[in-house]
Amino acid sequence: MSDLLLVAGSIASNYRNGGIAWERLSWVLGLRRLGFEVLLVDQLDRARCVHPEGAEPSYENCLNRDYFEAVIQQFGLEGAAVLIGEGGEPLYGPDPDTLLELAGEATALVNVAGNLRYARVKGAVRRRVLVDVDPGFTHLWLASGRPAPRIEGHDLHFTIGENVGLPGCPLSTHGLTWRHTRQPVLLDEWPVAAADERGEVRFTTVGTWRGVGPHGGLDGVGSDFGQKGDELERLIELPRRVPNAFEIALRAPAGAAGPERLADHGWSLVDPVSVAGSPDAFRRYVQSSGAEFSVAKGIYVDTWSGWFSDRTTRYLASGKPALVQDTGFGRTLPVGEGLLAFQGLDDAVEGVRRIAADPAAHSEAARRIAEEHLDSDVILRRFADEMVSAPITGRP
Repeated sequence: MSDLLLVAGSIASNYRNGGIAWERLSWVLGLRRLGFEVLLVDQLDRARCVHPEGAEPSYENCLNRDYFEAVIQQFGLEGAAVLIGEGGEPLYGPDPDTLLELAGEATALVNVAGNLRYARVKGAVRRRVLVDVDPGFTHLWLASGRPAPRIEGHDLHFTIGENVGLPGCPLSTHGLTWRHTRQPVLLDEWPVAAADERGEVRFTTVGTWRGVGPHGGLDGVGSDFGQKGDELERLIELPRRVPNAFEIALRAPAGAAGPERLADHGWSLVDPVSVAGSPDAFRRYVQSSGAEFSVAKGIYVDTWSGWFSDRTTRYLASGKPALVQDTGFGRTLPVGEGLLAFQGLDDAVEGVRRIAADPAAHSEAARRIAEEHLDSDVILRRFADEMVSAPITGRP
């Protein structure tokens, strides 16, 4: 198999965010493992550029470019990656004419999160495939009737919300055929890690206190649903109910009161750039943990979308049990050992106690779930077969 796939990334836009880098790299490296020729195409908006202090803002001195190049080199993707500006400006990789030629030859564009919006490249590919990683925001944005450049102009539509379109999930399909997939994990890149040697099981996660929607800001779309910070505040008493430690590598606005309240209630907060700002650092942080504890955005929970975090797949692959907020993923993934779901504080307390009572058994179960349900070879083979064979269903 030598089909060329363009895979959209957002590594550069997420400067020093090792978790997002792994999310995109898993698609690129996983599809390469299956025999595809893959070109990572990343689009960087000017507004996302980080510049040296005192420097005149420009693409030329944008630190995001350096970060992107470092990640590309680490994973041996030189010659298989391109970075363009929002207007198609070449920032790394092939010149614009060569990129357009490659796009015309490609079997498909795998547009993860709709990151590639540049019309000339996007329009040159014969089959455009959206991979929605924000079920709820995506569907409400479509229903709002507002321009949606990240979503529009695709031929096939996949979502990691495995309950979208099924009974019990109220999200409108907007008349589209939503196919289901999962976030893949590269098992050989995420081997089982040694148990936490710090005594009691230490629960960690990486997250953002209050983010924005995936399509240019919430602006009322999905804003009735809680953000992660809201969900964490509902569980603020957890460290006082159990003897275990809880640590979050938390991105939060300077001066936000919520994180300070968490700290006052026994949560440990660490700088995500320091502990998870590169792919290697992110992997070390996950694999040095005892288990994951994490909430989800309210829109994933309240719509029962089945959303499941790519970060959690990496905890599980590392043999780290995960206790995460229920979004309805138990409909398609095994829960109860290794992977536990909670709906409220009492559920969370019980889940912590269950994992702490037998961490070794939960560790084995965690890895088993990753091997049987989240392996990139299986997930992406199924995705690729469906992507190539599925009839075109139209573009919104």
